[in-house]
Amino acid sequence: MQNILKDKLVLVVDDMSAPRMLVSTSLTHYGVRVLEAADAKEALRIVERERIDAFIIDIHMPGMGGIELCRSIRAMGPYATTPVMFITTMDQSEALQWALDAGGDDFIHKPVQAVVLRARLRNLLEKNAYLTQVEMMSRSLQRYVSPRTEEMARAFAATGELPPPRRQDVCVLFSDVRGFTELSQEVEPEVLLQSLSDHLAAQVNLVQVHGGYIDKFAGDGLMAVFDGEQRVLKCCLCALDIVDASIQQVEHLKIRQLGIGIHAGPVITGNLGSSSRLDYTLIGKTVNLAARLCSMAQRMSIVVSQAVRDAVPPDPRLAFRNERDATVRGFKEPIAVFDLCRGAPSGEAKG
Repeated sequence: MQNILKDKLVLVVDDMSAPRMLVSTSLTHYGVRVLEAADAKEALRIVERERIDAFIIDIHMPGMGGIELCRSIRAMGPYATTPVMFITTMDQSEALQWALDAGGDDFIHKPVQAVVLRARLRNLLEKNAYLTQVEMMSRSLQRYVSPRTEEMARAFAATGELPPPRRQDVCVLFSDVRGFTELSQEVEPEVLLQSLSDHLAAQVNLVQVHGGYIDKFAGDGLMAVFDGEQRVLKCCLCALDIVDASIQQVEHLKIRQLGIGIHAGPVITGNLGSSSRLDYTLIGKTVNLAARLCSMAQRMSIVVSQAVRDAVPPDPRLAFRNERDATVRGFKEPIAVFDLCRGAPSGEAKG
C-alpha cells in the first residue's frame, strides 16, 4: 500500500474541520501529502497552483457543493481522469448516482473509517496509474506503427481474430536518399543519424498533411500509402512538397538529395509473419513497381508510372514530362514512366 500512496498529493475538501483532520491523519501516516480546503473556491485556488493526484470531496458544502466542484475539476484538461472520491452522509443508492453523474469514481460514508478510506484510495490510484500506462502505450503504438496496423491490432484485441487479407486500390510512394552510403563514410554516425531523423520527420509530416500514412521506414527512406478519394493527386502533391522541403534542408542537414517513385494500383493488405511476430502491410506488383521507380529516380526527381499519370485529372499544379519506356527489373515488358514536376505558375507557358 505504501508504494502507491507514498508522496501522492491529495486534496481534501470539506467545510467541517473534524472530517478533514481525520482524513489527513489517516493518510499522512502512509506517506500521503495532504492539502485541505474548507470550501470549493479555496479548492479551485489550490488546484491552480498544485498538481493534485486525487481528490476527496464532501458532497454537501455551503455555496458550491461537491457535485459542482467535481464537474469543474473534470472540465480541466489535466484532471479529466484524476481520482475523485466523495464523502457523504446521504443514502447509498442516491449518493452513488450523484457521484457517477458528476464524474466521481467512488464514495464513502461519514464517519470515515481510516481502513476503508486507504483501501478505496489505493484502488483508485492503482486504476488511474493503469489507465495512464495504457494511454501512454497507445500513444507509443501510434508513433511506432502505421494507422492501419494500429486498427488491426485493436480489432484483434477486441475479437481475438486476425482480419482476413483484403484487396484495395492505393497509391504508393517510396523515397530514398541518394549517395547515403558515401555520406556515411564522411559524417560521424551520431550526426548522420540526427540528420536522417530530421529529414524523415519532415517527410512524415508532409505525408500526414496530405492524407497518407507511413507503412514502414526502410533504411534511409520510407514507404507511404495513400488510399481513399483523390489518393493519386494527394500523393503527387505530397511528393512535390517533399522535394521542395528537401531542397530547403540541404543548407543545414547532412542529407543532400533524394529520389521518389510513385505507382498506383491494386494491392493485398494483410498480415505477414508468424503467430509470435506479425507485420500488417501491403504486398503486390503495385508496391514492387513503386520501389523500382524510386531506385530509377535521379537526384531530386520524382518518377511516376503511366497509371499515375492516367489517374490524375488535368491539374495546373502538376506537370508530367520526359515520357519514356523503362526496363524495370522484375517486369517483362517495358514500363512507361514520367518525371513529375511542378506545373507552370499561372500566366506562364506550359511545356
